[in-house]
Amino acid sequence: MDHAPDIHVSPSFAVDEANQVAHLFWQAFRLKLTRILAPDDKAIAFLASVLNPDFALVARDTHGAILGLAGFKTGQGGLVGGGMRDLARVYGWPGTLWRAPLLSLLERQIEPGVLLMDGIFVSEAARGQGVGTALLNAIKNHAIALNLSAVRLDVIDSNPRAKALYLRHAFEPMGEDHIGPFRHIFGFKSATRMIWTAPKPP
Repeated sequence: MDHAPDIHVSPSFAVDEANQVAHLFWQAFRLKLTRILAPDDKAIAFLASVLNPDFALVARDTHGAILGLAGFKTGQGGLVGGGMRDLARVYGWPGTLWRAPLLSLLERQIEPGVLLMDGIFVSEAARGQGVGTALLNAIKNHAIALNLSAVRLDVIDSNPRAKALYLRHAFEPMGEDHIGPFRHIFGFKSATRMIWTAPKPP
């Protein structure tokens, strides 16, 4: 796979890296999830317990330090797993009973032949260095390796920088999903579905 200089993308992360990955995930998605998963320490504890390394492609520098990560979802699972029991271990059952229905609103169904991206994030210190491009290229190649015909992602309206990146990488807008009054909880009004279609073999 072709990547930016000094960036290597490989599958998975180690068990002892879960807390670091959870910090990076929370750093990227805190604004969207803070009303549900805050305070920070509980959010990171929950995420560290449910992030599945089997559904991650990880960008590292030449020393092996994590620069960013792209998660994906298939019929076998996704980067963000877990269930109500995992929530309850961190938030207790009273806190779980209102959090779980709200989190379910963010769930997206997989489609035949399509690799669903389950989050992409880059550490603040590594932004602007080609890490996002390396991860997107890796995701595309992973879809092809799985004999899938497309990659789908959803980008929220409050993140135009990410949408511009996806457009540069041949992801095409395919429609919008509006969340109505739940915008007051998640901090965005709509999400654009974007699809990259794999080139057909000669």
